[in-house]
Amino acid sequence: MIKRHVLTILTLISIATNAQNYDHRAAFNPQFYPYPGNPVRSSSGEPGPAYWQNRADYSIQCKLDTATHVVSGEVTMTFTNNSPDALRFLWLQMDQNIYKPDSRGSATTTQTGGRWANGAFTDGYTISNLRAEQNLLKYAVKAPITTDTRMQIPLEQPLKPGEKIKIALSYQFEIPEYGTDRMGRLKTKNGWVYEVAQWYPRFCVYDDIQGWNTMPYLGAGEFYLEYGDVDFSITTPADLIVVGSGELMNPKECYTTEQMKRWEKAATSDQTVMIRNEKEIEDRASRPIGASVTWRFKIQNTRDVAWAASKAFVLDAARIKLPSGKKCMAVSAYPAESVKKDGWQLSTEMVKGSIEHYSSKWFEFPYPVATNVAGIVGGMEYPGIVFCSWESTGTGLWGVTDHEFGHTWFPMIVGSNERKYAWMDEGFNTFINDLSTTAFKNGEYKEQSVFSDPNSSFLVKYVFSDKMDGLYNIPDVIQQDNLGITAYMKPAQMLHALRNEILGEERFDRAFKEYVRRWAFKHPTPWDFFHTMENVAGEDLSWFWRGWILNAWKLDMTVKSVKAIDENPEAGSSITITNKEQMVMPATVEVKESNGKSHRIKLPVEVWQRGAEWTFRVPTTSEITEVVIDPDRKLPDYDRTNNGWKKR
Repeated sequence: MIKRHVLTILTLISIATNAQNYDHRAAFNPQFYPYPGNPVRSSSGEPGPAYWQNRADYSIQCKLDTATHVVSGEVTMTFTNNSPDALRFLWLQMDQNIYKPDSRGSATTTQTGGRWANGAFTDGYTISNLRAEQNLLKYAVKAPITTDTRMQIPLEQPLKPGEKIKIALSYQFEIPEYGTDRMGRLKTKNGWVYEVAQWYPRFCVYDDIQGWNTMPYLGAGEFYLEYGDVDFSITTPADLIVVGSGELMNPKECYTTEQMKRWEKAATSDQTVMIRNEKEIEDRASRPIGASVTWRFKIQNTRDVAWAASKAFVLDAARIKLPSGKKCMAVSAYPAESVKKDGWQLSTEMVKGSIEHYSSKWFEFPYPVATNVAGIVGGMEYPGIVFCSWESTGTGLWGVTDHEFGHTWFPMIVGSNERKYAWMDEGFNTFINDLSTTAFKNGEYKEQSVFSDPNSSFLVKYVFSDKMDGLYNIPDVIQQDNLGITAYMKPAQMLHALRNEILGEERFDRAFKEYVRRWAFKHPTPWDFFHTMENVAGEDLSWFWRGWILNAWKLDMTVKSVKAIDENPEAGSSITITNKEQMVMPATVEVKESNGKSHRIKLPVEVWQRGAEWTFRVPTTSEITEVVIDPDRKLPDYDRTNNGWKKR
């Protein structure tokens, strides 16, 4: 008797506790946006009439010493101050310093191991002859301050709004063999494959949100960069082939006569054309005569450039068809070891399919060439060129190629702050990858694995576990084992839920495409994205962003009770459902009757505005035999065991 009473009391306490997990006032709190719109950033999500961002143009001349693996050169950087502020100093990103043994990245990321850990150390950047040209005044820069992966350059006079300054310097660094899985060099049977990135000092972003953005480069956090034009040249031994961001300006100096004929054929071909085949790698006649070749590239309106070089490259190409009719090429460069069953000989076809899909669906590819390079880097993106693993084949090759080129749209075109908001970069890209994979060759490369269904009970338990980091964390704060979920899978899952269950494909696609158009080659914040999606779609989504992004909330809906009206099911029935956790979502409820009839009731998210329970009527004409919440498993319900009710 006493035990029964104790059990009853404990059960009531448990029910009360579960009910208290949901607070409708928190879920639907009206105070969501931290600041109102202003002339710089409109409350509608558009750049305002006074929107500004600075400009960074670069001219770089360097050479590659293959004996020492050292890049040395000269860079002239032109910074245009479009801000309303007079700047008394500038900040540069010095990414190669992460590979020094005393860097913050070495002390933190390398110690914890994983993908971004340095395999070995270098001396980082060696900088010399640092000088400035400002308002016709030329001077040597005195007392620059290098702090880990940043350098502050003091100016002799303030750089006023609208003014330009040129900073020039000489530099060199050793290419690390494994550079935080973003650059490095791979030894093949025919020579080294160099993948070179973060290879020159670059200006930090000075914006209207926080001024100078100077977070250190630690490995997991990626980049935030200004836009401008870049011309660069790389001088290498003549037996190397170089590929880089943008257009090769002097191809006749870099390729043989026969290779130029093949290149011109590829420019009008929808089928892959071999520029230099595997058999020609060891043929010295497949390279121009002379000791060295200087490769000159140019790319406009870009935030960065990268390049790759090797005497081991097989090279092929094809035409990319862009909606506007502009000329564009898909190019692949890979060692002979990558030619295998379903190997890199398929790469150019994949590049072409990926770029054509995104250009048609969201925004046209802005660069003249899209180059895929096989090397030591597992997967990394740069404007007009990406690095993917030389070992990838089949589905894996499509997946990494499509993902890295998808980054052209996020964050190359839409220039969000990757150092802070990985979900706006990796997550948005993963979402559009899902759509392109379905479209390419009728979904031939869609993976069938435990990760194929993000709403499976296994994945939901993992993605929404208490140990999982929330989306609104910088990448270097997120546990390394959690980053794949927090930065990639969960934000993609979120966008699919928004598209499929809340806005519908048409409204979502229109709003998402408008977000890309508004913020192409600009710097949006999360709030600019929220504003845009809401204003274009015509929907208050503050409850959605609050549950998915700003908090690590769970969703758990359950059927509480099923009753016939006046105990007569022919007069209809009432069903009560409960929201046990803090996240809210619309609910689809399937109701089956004993006479074989069934009902699908779609309940909007507003049913949760006044509390954790909602009762609704169903026009039944016979006894209810079964009720199921989310019968198609479209929602990330944490506990599916309580989603159904069956008559006993």
